[in-house]
Amino acid sequence: MKTSVKGLLIASSLLLPTVASASECVNRGVLDNRYCDENQDLVADSPKNADEWIDPSTLVFTYTPVEDPALYKDAFADFQAHLSKITGKRVIYYTVHSNSAQVEAMRSGRLHVAGFSTGPTGYAVNLAGYVPIAVKGDEKGFQGYNLITIVRKDSGIDSMTDLKGKKVAHTSASSNSGNLAPRALFPEKGLVPDQDYKVLYSGKHDQSILGVYNGDYDAAPVASDVYDRMVAAGRVDDSELKVIYRSPRFPTSAFGYAYNLKPELVKKIEEAFFSYRFTPEMSAAFKGADRFSPITYKEEWGVIRDIAHATGTAYTKTGLKKLAEKDAAKRAKKKAAELAKQAKIQ
Repeated sequence: MKTSVKGLLIASSLLLPTVASASECVNRGVLDNRYCDENQDLVADSPKNADEWIDPSTLVFTYTPVEDPALYKDAFADFQAHLSKITGKRVIYYTVHSNSAQVEAMRSGRLHVAGFSTGPTGYAVNLAGYVPIAVKGDEKGFQGYNLITIVRKDSGIDSMTDLKGKKVAHTSASSNSGNLAPRALFPEKGLVPDQDYKVLYSGKHDQSILGVYNGDYDAAPVASDVYDRMVAAGRVDDSELKVIYRSPRFPTSAFGYAYNLKPELVKKIEEAFFSYRFTPEMSAAFKGADRFSPITYKEEWGVIRDIAHATGTAYTKTGLKKLAEKDAAKRAKKKAAELAKQAKIQ
């Protein structure tokens, strides 16, 4: 119950009236009223009034909570040290357990630099003043991933249309490759989610993959990079699985900063990202990426916005409120299951 209430409080805080610092804004597009976009690059402009710039003594950093947060805290430790050296600031890692909580943390000023997963990036941009600047990559450019649909090789499923009437695991409502992209792209393959097959939400890409591997689901649309990492780590044996669909490439999680950081600090943050080279361990964890490659939200996230539009997903307060409610309900359900298991053991 406490978890559920907490999630709803986070969502409710987004509905409170705010003072629009950009009250004289000529253009804000689809951004929240507190932000302005006069250069029309689709992200919040730096405040015109220097009094609104912030220059924190400690920078708070986090990465997407889609998978195990502890794993990524360790993976980014060396980068955090680099960021601290370049900016002259102390850098700490802030663990978040849901996409909605991560957006709210940046909106409220508790988070300064972050990596958001592909789908929730739009919420962060529109509602939290997030400015994406980079994606993991290599000397050839930014690292992308595909939406893939996996099944067991012994399932008898060979094509997308074979999924009609089956149990298919989507990850979460806000996930691009785990939910939004399948709803936008599968109909052209003759398959409409919730109509042609039963959608079951697993919560995470790794849980969808393990669910198919263990026979809990007939199939699952997942991010190819997560699948590849799980195979490389030996968590699943790909000789027992097969891919029956692969989409065009999407950008991976975006990295960026809060719009109202002092411009001099922003320059140092950008320098830190683009001068950094991944450690061998970090490169191995992220499919061979060895650096942060520059991107813009307007260009590289165009296909993601198109998918959101096609699926009726709105990067608005109402949309995030729904996401927070689903996050809270999911956590409450998980907690109830844990308590039930403990009671059974006792």
